[in-house]
Amino acid sequence: MMTPRAHSSIRTRLLLVPVLSVVLAASSAAQTHIEPHKNSYSPKQDVELGLQAAREVRQQMPMLNDQRTEDFAERIGERLIDAVPAEYRQPEFRYSFDVVNLRDINAFALPGGPMFLHRGMIEAARSEAEVAGVMGHELAHVILRHGTAQATKGQKFQIGAIAGQVLGAIIGGRTGAVVSQGSQVGLGTWFLKYSREYEREADLLGAQLMARAGYDPRAMASMFQTIERQGGGGGPEFLSDHPNPGNRVEAINREADMLRVQGNRNDLGDIQAIHARLRGLPKAPTSAEVAKSRQGAQIPERGPVGTSGRDVRVEPPSGDWRTYQPGDFLRISVPANWAQVSGGNTVMFAPRGGYLQAENGQSAFTHGIEVGVTRGSGNSLQQQTEQLLQSFAQSNPQLRRQGGYARTNVGGRQGLTTTLSNVSEVTGENEAVSVSTVQLRDGSVLFLIGVAPTDEARTYLNTFSRIRQNVELADNR
Repeated sequence: MMTPRAHSSIRTRLLLVPVLSVVLAASSAAQTHIEPHKNSYSPKQDVELGLQAAREVRQQMPMLNDQRTEDFAERIGERLIDAVPAEYRQPEFRYSFDVVNLRDINAFALPGGPMFLHRGMIEAARSEAEVAGVMGHELAHVILRHGTAQATKGQKFQIGAIAGQVLGAIIGGRTGAVVSQGSQVGLGTWFLKYSREYEREADLLGAQLMARAGYDPRAMASMFQTIERQGGGGGPEFLSDHPNPGNRVEAINREADMLRVQGNRNDLGDIQAIHARLRGLPKAPTSAEVAKSRQGAQIPERGPVGTSGRDVRVEPPSGDWRTYQPGDFLRISVPANWAQVSGGNTVMFAPRGGYLQAENGQSAFTHGIEVGVTRGSGNSLQQQTEQLLQSFAQSNPQLRRQGGYARTNVGGRQGLTTTLSNVSEVTGENEAVSVSTVQLRDGSVLFLIGVAPTDEARTYLNTFSRIRQNVELADNR
């Protein structure tokens, strides 16, 4: 459950792009023109993806929840949004600005408008203009739609199933591994790990936005120098996601020479007051510290096992139930002694000891249920379910069908259920596998895969039946 801020439970103040153009503050004759790239996603899909991922960020990352600092970031953000040239404006975009309570120097923005600044980034900045430099760079990625433009070059992904993977890419390192564990593809790399070409464009357009908003663009260059100096031996996290396109500082300063800054917002007063405010708050943790504390909280106990059996006792499903909302269109209730163990393309719920790590590095869940969304090439639910089972069989060579399909209730809709047998490559035990599918309104398929050892199958199959019947779907897309 999200922890409410003093002023809102989530960022409810979504800043819509102003309709009226601002007075041109930079010389359009001299500045570099950036042409948007080919994009097979719609601006509406950018917004859908960004808002979905932003909800997960606010749930899983430690938010600062300090109104004075949030207001500081919002004021800068509003000035930069007002400075967006008419040719780049997207009326659908919904901008918001949040501060994450992490000591790492980092910042990121999601497609469609949500932006997150690490507290460490604000603390490292020497002026408001340097903060605006980072925010202008991130805003340029959003308005040029770099995330979905980059995804257009690769595989077409199902929007509704990738928020957790985007979050894993944002957080990175060990924390990201916790968030995106169990996912099949590193989807977040398409949306947030930008190419050097996109970095160059974000530097240049970000500098232009700064000049139009009244900030000296050279502050962006000085902030990048600060980030490089304070990155430590392993290099700063920000630059791992925002690679230097080559001669970055020189290119930004060269662009700045061609721009006319309107007004002066380069004073130090606000940033000094914010620094004083932050010094009075408890010290922020690092991403690594958060990862260490959450690995034990998010993942049920994983006993090291050999190749022929479990060493951890697994309690039977509890009679009490707990409800989770892993996506904006899905609510699912599972036994209260199960925990969510992953997010991304799929999400798993397993009891303590039901998620195992073998000596050879393989991992598997032996008790529990996995939920995901897929889209096959067939039109009917049965055709898409067959393709799904074929994909499972490729990675589970001992998977065997035990019968045909039975019509079943999945969240009040008619779906299909079939039972399979398998031999776990991690434990060596015989398993009963229940697969249920139901078609969503956009043509994709929601699947639920229940797994339990054969000798415990009767108890667990009843639990799986109750889970699928009580699924709540709100996929009005």
